[in-house]
Amino acid sequence: MSPKTLAVEAASEQQALSVSQLTAQLKGMVEECFPSVWVVGEVSNFSRPQSGHCYLTLKDDAAQLRAVIWRNTAARLKFDLRDGLEVVCRGRLDVYPPRGSYQLVIEQLQLRGVGELELALRKLRDKLSKEGLFDPERKRPLPSFPRRIAVVTSPTGAAIHDFLEVLRRRWRGVEVLIIPVRVQGDSAAQEIAKGVQLANKISPPPDVLVVGRGGGSLEDLWAFNEEPVVRAIAASRVPTVSAVGHEIDVTLADLAADVRALTPSEAAERVVPSARDVTELMDGLAARLKNALVGQSTALRGRLEALASRPALQRPLEGVHQLGRRVDDLEARLHGAARVRLREVQSNLAGVSGKLDTLSPLGVLGRGYSLTQTHPEGRLITTSKQLQPGQQIVTRFAQGASVSTIDSTSSD
Repeated sequence: MSPKTLAVEAASEQQALSVSQLTAQLKGMVEECFPSVWVVGEVSNFSRPQSGHCYLTLKDDAAQLRAVIWRNTAARLKFDLRDGLEVVCRGRLDVYPPRGSYQLVIEQLQLRGVGELELALRKLRDKLSKEGLFDPERKRPLPSFPRRIAVVTSPTGAAIHDFLEVLRRRWRGVEVLIIPVRVQGDSAAQEIAKGVQLANKISPPPDVLVVGRGGGSLEDLWAFNEEPVVRAIAASRVPTVSAVGHEIDVTLADLAADVRALTPSEAAERVVPSARDVTELMDGLAARLKNALVGQSTALRGRLEALASRPALQRPLEGVHQLGRRVDDLEARLHGAARVRLREVQSNLAGVSGKLDTLSPLGVLGRGYSLTQTHPEGRLITTSKQLQPGQQIVTRFAQGASVSTIDSTSSD
């Protein structure tokens, strides 16, 4: 290398700027050239932390611009900022050296209208709402203890890792089936819809279906606002959880799902119970059951002791003896009544017997009379007209009888 070249390079090194110096020069030039500028754009990635400052991105079809509204200016806004609004801003450009980036410090902001994405979203939401896809009556409860969970998401994103980590920490007895799809881009909606349909064709079917991704801007999450995804979730036979990681915006997938989770981590908390909570619940139920059994046992023991103190149980044969004495008394009364009744019957029988003796033909025969009957028929003969010569008759006396033959009869 020639001495002249070495001299040029040495001079260049002496004139080289540090990153801080260059950034400071750019900061001065930008802030000097754009002390006040009006910008029209659509609000995206809006956030407002506890500090009170508002951070957002202004965008159009071709570019994006970071912007900030300091707390004092934000407090004077007469409307709530949110993604999708089209605004007109006046502010100054500011360069932030630690990041080497520039942003618009908004000092005045006016609402211009609703952005194209927001208009499209509202139109589709109204259409699907009229069809009943968002009706609360369609919502199904999640199973208390799922055994199989299908997750439709990107396999490389942080969302699935957060979901699995929370799931592992809370409840281990679950089988997780990941259906990989793209969650951002032109064909993301079709892939997500097909993933939901595939989850419904799995045999045996999963107990719960989780569909989601991590956070992002409205554009990043737009696939979960497209009609194929919403209809696939609404048509799912498996209870579905929408886990789109954006707490501010509500996607149409959130409205169609049975349960909405703010983040994938919260989806894991909503899908499975906490092992610690279940253990505490079981311990509580066991304690309540034990206390109930002890209380019931104590109550029954008290009743048993009260029954045991009764005379009937202390002297169980006393009642039997009393009944025995009563039986003996009844037996004696029965025998006495039987003897009285027997004497009455015997007396009545004697009277009737006397009457029978008076009326009996045997009594008449005993007084010297006899009884004549045909032989051998035994018909009583009361007149001679009943007899024929040569006919045999039987004559009965008080004692014995005789058989004779009729020689002749007379009617006198």
